[in-house]
Amino acid sequence: MSQLPTLRQLQFLLALAEHGSFSRAADAVFVTQPTLSAAIKELEAILGVVLVERGARGATLTPAGEAALSRARRVMTEAEDLVIAAQAAGEPLCGPLRLGVIPTIAPFLLPRVLPTVREQFPKLKLYLREDLTQRLYDALLERRLDAALVALPFEAPMIETHVLGADEFLFCCEPSHSLARRPTLKSSDLAGEPLLLLEDGHCLRDHALAACSAGLVRSDFAATSLHTLVQMVKAGLGATLLPRMAVEAGLVDRLDLTVRPFDPPVVGREIGIAWRRGSARAEEARQLGEVIRGLLTPPQQVARPASGVLDNRL
Repeated sequence: MSQLPTLRQLQFLLALAEHGSFSRAADAVFVTQPTLSAAIKELEAILGVVLVERGARGATLTPAGEAALSRARRVMTEAEDLVIAAQAAGEPLCGPLRLGVIPTIAPFLLPRVLPTVREQFPKLKLYLREDLTQRLYDALLERRLDAALVALPFEAPMIETHVLGADEFLFCCEPSHSLARRPTLKSSDLAGEPLLLLEDGHCLRDHALAACSAGLVRSDFAATSLHTLVQMVKAGLGATLLPRMAVEAGLVDRLDLTVRPFDPPVVGREIGIAWRRGSARAEEARQLGEVIRGLLTPPQQVARPASGVLDNRL
């Protein structure tokens, strides 16, 4: 049998690709620069190709190096999965777990979730990453994350999801707004109403447009976060839709803004947990999701058509 690369050599290649420098990569894996450089040369000799171009400005991967990197990442993740699966067989949800969370969920749900998770799973060490949905899904596929808290629906191949609960939209405006005088609203009340939304890339923007698309007028302004969005409402730039989760977490507290529910409720998104299909941590992701499910506030009423899909046009 031909000589095979070692996991250590593959680890060094991953570090070099991430940091783009032999010195920084060596620091990241706690070895000296000559040790890492020698290991990369040994790996190149084993594979029979040049993996790294060395220059004054750092190190870059050759096309062969890029091809090797993808497989090296897969091999390292499979090795990690082997350890994780063996540990989980004895005791689930222990050790490190890399969890991604989208920005419209992270600051509002995690403060409630993390204390409960620490209490129920004291040996679990969560590494959190906040990012947009598509980038979290990419990280799941590239095995840089084990699971992610996301808003659904969102189509992604090779990703499995488990729905935890629904999050309804509330209307937010200045107290002087004409709709502020009504105790409850219907989605049809928003016809012709210019609404402030998050910028492209945030799935909440798409969910808001889907939830109240009939006659909805989009404002020329777009925000990068929900915190910015409510400040824009406060500045008199328009009204918006906010997820109940964010309002209950205090997003509009002390801002002198009016928040009104819809009757019946407009359910704009479902909160779910996602993982890579075939992941060794799929069952652990489900278990973690069940803990989170118990901390979500259910809408008072959720209307579903015969198809079973949430009706976003109530």
